[in-house]
Amino acid sequence: MHPDSPLPTHRLPPATLIAQSRDAQNHPVTFESAAVEVMTDLTSVKAATTSPSTSLRQAEQTMIYLGVRMLFVVGAMPVIEGLIDVNDLHGERQMRLVQQRNLRYDELRVADVMTELSMLDAVDYDAMKTATVSNVIATLRRHGRAHLLVADAVPGQSARRVRGVVSRTQVERQLGMPIPMTEVAATLYDVVKMLA
Repeated sequence: MHPDSPLPTHRLPPATLIAQSRDAQNHPVTFESAAVEVMTDLTSVKAATTSPSTSLRQAEQTMIYLGVRMLFVVGAMPVIEGLIDVNDLHGERQMRLVQQRNLRYDELRVADVMTELSMLDAVDYDAMKTATVSNVIATLRRHGRAHLLVADAVPGQSARRVRGVVSRTQVERQLGMPIPMTEVAATLYDVVKMLA
């Protein structure tokens, strides 16, 4: 074809469909399936992100719009500062902050309630490649988390990156059954709350 030639066109017939992105994690898995089958690979799927200055209401609307239960918190892309999930949006902690700071809920920001990077646990991507779904479930249970981050090295650099994320909800969906969890205390406040 000549470089200046236009491409041929045609009219679309009735009942033409629009392409839908496929959720690669719709297929069922078993406890013995490869762990990477329940991981959302962020090299293939765009990470759902928010800013630390985003209001909690805006973060919730973003989660609803994107159909996710967790957002990565980034100040300057692509540096991760933490994460926020649906459990961080409402509850005692938020009400306590409202009372302590004499604010309205609408004035709370993601930075006020997010889980900071220093508090997040991650597994190595190389370990995920040889692990099973059963290993992933055991890890989620041990840490009492709804999400598990997967990290690897940045090619050609000494830096690390979050390569993927495993969601307990996604694992349950793919297994076709709930995963019983035991609540794990991460802070002194959590310990007091669990004992009350």
